[in-house]
Amino acid sequence: MTLNLRLLARLASCRSSRKKIEIGTFAATLIMEGGALAAGVENWANETFSPDGKNVIRLYANPLAYEVVREGVTMVAKSEIGLTVDGARLGDTDATGRIRPVVTKGKRSGVADAPVYKKSKVNLSANEAFVDFGAWGVRLVARNDGVAYRFETKKSGKMRVNAEKASLHLPSADVKCWGYRTRAFGEEESVPFASKAGEIDLSKMMLYLPFAYEAGGKYVSVTESDVRNYPIWYFGSRTDAAFEAKFAGAPKRVQKRGAGIKVLEHETWLVETEGTRTFPWRVFILADAPAKFCEADIVWALAPAQDKGADFSWVRPGKVAWDWWNGFDGGKTCDTKGYERFIDFAAKNGLEYVVLDWYGYEVRFGFNIWKPCPAVDVDHLVKYARERGVDLWHWMAFHQVYGNEERVVSHFAKAGIKGFKVDFLDRGDADVARFMEKFADACARNKMHVEYHGASRPTGLHRRYPNVLNYEGIHGQEWMLPGLYKLDEKGTMFSDVAACYLRMTAGPMDYTPGAMNNHGIGSGYRARDKRNQPGTLGTRCRQMAQVVLYEAPLQMLCDSPTNYEKNRECFAFMAKVPTVWKNTVGLAGTPDTMFVAARETRDGAWYAGGITTAEARDCTLDTSFLGTGAWTIEIFRDAGDAKEDAQRYVHETRKVKAGEKIPLHMAPGGGFVARCCRITPKS
Repeated sequence: MTLNLRLLARLASCRSSRKKIEIGTFAATLIMEGGALAAGVENWANETFSPDGKNVIRLYANPLAYEVVREGVTMVAKSEIGLTVDGARLGDTDATGRIRPVVTKGKRSGVADAPVYKKSKVNLSANEAFVDFGAWGVRLVARNDGVAYRFETKKSGKMRVNAEKASLHLPSADVKCWGYRTRAFGEEESVPFASKAGEIDLSKMMLYLPFAYEAGGKYVSVTESDVRNYPIWYFGSRTDAAFEAKFAGAPKRVQKRGAGIKVLEHETWLVETEGTRTFPWRVFILADAPAKFCEADIVWALAPAQDKGADFSWVRPGKVAWDWWNGFDGGKTCDTKGYERFIDFAAKNGLEYVVLDWYGYEVRFGFNIWKPCPAVDVDHLVKYARERGVDLWHWMAFHQVYGNEERVVSHFAKAGIKGFKVDFLDRGDADVARFMEKFADACARNKMHVEYHGASRPTGLHRRYPNVLNYEGIHGQEWMLPGLYKLDEKGTMFSDVAACYLRMTAGPMDYTPGAMNNHGIGSGYRARDKRNQPGTLGTRCRQMAQVVLYEAPLQMLCDSPTNYEKNRECFAFMAKVPTVWKNTVGLAGTPDTMFVAARETRDGAWYAGGITTAEARDCTLDTSFLGTGAWTIEIFRDAGDAKEDAQRYVHETRKVKAGEKIPLHMAPGGGFVARCCRITPKS
């Protein structure tokens, strides 16, 4: 076969029309399948477009690298990748300096049910390509909400993964970025930053994901999916606009510390694993507006589906009456009667669960889950709760569960406990990833739920195991307590808003909203008031909006029964908010201004909410998401004096037509929340 490779390369670079795009893709395939690359021809291997033609991911050879483009705008510049296995770098050229892969193209299609998610259905449509180098390859996938790549290996027996190169080269050092930094693997509860790429200091810190930035009027959020038996992806260094990946080595020496297991020394390699396997997806969520990040499904869609024949119909998302943040109802006695109080409150208000946090057993004596606190009769409480339609969860220290998964799950399942809140994982190595999957599986077999607290952000495990209802990995409301609160007012409010564009793009997050003791900006907030009651910075309506805006199939309401009973009007609204949804729509905002979104319930109603930073902000709620018809909208919004008294709000109901625009004002650190119900036409 004779080909003018220079001509084909020129055709491949055309981007001005869909016809030219298709020619470029065809040319790339011919170049790869035609054998040796001619001297002087750009050494690119393949490009894969999303079904709508807007997103493209390209794979280059010599050296192996990728590039991401949205509608002609470079979102990720050419960035080198590679995998070192058993001491050999995958992607090294042969003696002639050429790589001869075979490219297989394919499509993904269909719609998946998502019973425990922010949408009830997920569109799986995507185009993909597998660039096969023989014993290994790189798979590319392009969806309308983003693109991704991953390595796949086909090697017999076991192998050792020594290193992975997963660079991220931004278009320029002037690109505006939003992200998080940490000093330790797995400790992902820091506050966000906003800066130019070239100003991000990683000399003593690591960048953890999700990480977002703007380029050419488009937006990208970088994260990952399907992390199984593999460490979490971080960035450990930066040169101008190029970030280099950093991964936790396999644990070499560990030590039990407090409730966790601390890694004292890491191996120089990442993991010993099966030789034939897939590796984590490196994911790039793409959007024209950052508010649209919350609509993306790519992390969930690329994660493994449930095993064939698996039955998760028993999984029960819901809300939790929680004892820890409010100091066990403002310091009331932590005993059996005290927990009966929480259970009665949950039953009365339709809350599905109560968590026995570390008060439930002798936490102060080594976190011993086999030795209940003498003052707490757990067997009685399980029965007492069940008689009232409420189930109990148990808080667990990681070191008590690790290596003891089957015994722990079997014992507490038989005792009638319905879920585990496993805390203090605080690591990002492959060993912890193995544990999270193993424990989720053990719980699934025993019809038990899981929340991973003190853990890194989610990477899609909750698709295969929908009994995994939530993850922490967020600087949440627990940090607004004495001894923990360290931010200034602007930092706190920015952190709340930025989380919707950063952490929440990876999946559900346990922020624990819903506080009733609210303090305004400039009020001298010190985490507790004169009565020693826990409180939060920002307005009452902000707390109510977070219950809608923050994705959480297990939503822990942080405040006490007493405070909720004193604020019945607000709590009654929050108690009705679902925790799983039919649809999610991002409406407005940026990470450093505000976030406004709407969620459709599975019976056709809608909730909408908004929160702002420390600055007051006007916004317009465009009700086009309602579709058609007339609706009743119930709104809680900041009162005119909410800046002076953060607990002040206006509660009103009005009728609107779908598409009507409602002007709303948010006080500094404020918000609003609304519920929309269709008005049934008269017959």
